Amino acid sequence: MDITKRLALAATLSISLPILAAPPPCTLDNLPRDFPEIRLQPITGEFDEPIGIANAGDGSNRLFIIEQRGVIRVWKNGADSKKPFLDISDRVSAGGEMGLLGLAFHPQFKRNGRFFVNYTTRDGGRRTVISEFTVEPGADAADSRSERVLLTFEQPYSNHNGGQMAFGPDNMLYIATGDGGAANDPHGNGQSLTTLLGKILRINADARDASRPYAIPKDNPFVNTQNAAPEIWAYGLRNPWRFSFDPVTGRLYAGDVGQNAREEIDVIEKGKNYGWNIMEGSICTPGVNPRCDKQGLELPIAEYPRSEGISVIGGYVYRGRAIPDLCGAYLYADYGSGKIFALRNDGSPAKPQTLLNTRHSITSFGEDEQRELYISDHAGAILKIVP
Repeated sequence: MDITKRLALAATLSISLPILAAPPPCTLDNLPRDFPEIRLQPITGEFDEPIGIANAGDGSNRLFIIEQRGVIRVWKNGADSKKPFLDISDRVSAGGEMGLLGLAFHPQFKRNGRFFVNYTTRDGGRRTVISEFTVEPGADAADSRSERVLLTFEQPYSNHNGGQMAFGPDNMLYIATGDGGAANDPHGNGQSLTTLLGKILRINADARDASRPYAIPKDNPFVNTQNAAPEIWAYGLRNPWRFSFDPVTGRLYAGDVGQNAREEIDVIEKGKNYGWNIMEGSICTPGVNPRCDKQGLELPIAEYPRSEGISVIGGYVYRGRAIPDLCGAYLYADYGSGKIFALRNDGSPAKPQTLLNTRHSITSFGEDEQRELYISDHAGAILKIVP
C-alpha cells in the first residue's frame, strides 16, 4: 500500500499516523531479481558496545545509539553530543545478552517527548523491564528520574532476552521477548500461552487498564483465551533479537536466533505459532524431537544453516532513495560471520543473496529519517550502507 493510500485509510479509520519527517518510502516496481552492490561507509568508531540505532522521527535528523551498558547517545550533525541522551547504567545489568536492549520513540515524540526502553536488571532478581521516559521536545538529554515502569517479568536465565521494541502502523507498541534462556527451552516457554517469554507482545502505551499502567488492545488474539497472557501477539519464538515493520506493506519481519542448526527470518502475523521449541527454522528441533508434528506451525520465509553464521540479526526493508535497485528488499545480517543478506518477499519464493561479506560483529540495523540504513558493530563502529 503506498503512502497516499495509507493516509486515506488512516483518515477513514480515525488512526493517528506518526509524523512523517522522512520522504515517502520508495515503491518502485519491476526491479531486478539480483541486488546491486553495496558498501559500508564508516560514520564513527567511538561508541561503547553499540547494539542499536534509532531515529526519533521528529525532523531533527538525529541518530540515537544504544550502548549495551545502559546509555543512549546522540549522533547529531556528524558528531557525538558527548552528554548522554539517557544514562540508566545504574539500574541496568549488562554483559553477554543482557543490558539496555531496545528503544522506541512514540509516534508523536516531536510533540510529547515520550520514548520507551527495554533493559535487564538484577534489582530484585533477574528481570526484563519495559519503561517510559520523557524529554523536552528537541532536547539532547533526558532526565533518568522520569522513568515510568510499564511492564516487568522474570528471566530464568541470563540469555535469550529479546529486546526489540517498535510502534506499529496501528500505533501499538510491539515488544520482542526471548524464551528465557538455557538450551532447547527447558521450561517450554515458547509454546506456552501463560508466559510472556518467547513471544511478540502488543500493548497500548497510550491508555491504562484498571490493573496495568498500559492497556490491552481489544483485538489482541488471546484476549478471550482462558489463562493466556493477553499481551501476546504471536508465539513460538526462541530469541527474536531484532524486528521491524515495512512502512509500505505493514509486514512485521523478525530475525529469530537459532539453537545449533538454523537461523530464521519470519513474517510475524497475529496469533501465529512460529514453532519453537518444536521446530528450529523449518526442521524439527534436533535436540528436542527430530520427528515432530509440524501441523499448525508457521515456517520461516528464509533460513540458513550454522555453516553460514551463528546469530541472525533482523534488519529492515529498504525504503530509502540512495540505492534505487534495493527498494523493497529486506536486509538482514549475521553476528558471527559478518555477512549481510537480502531477499525480496513479493509472493514468489524468497531467494536470499549475500550482499556483502564483512569482518564486523553486526549487532543491529538502524534507519535514519531519510530511510537510509546503518549497522552497528559491537566493537564500537557505526557504518552506513551506501551504493
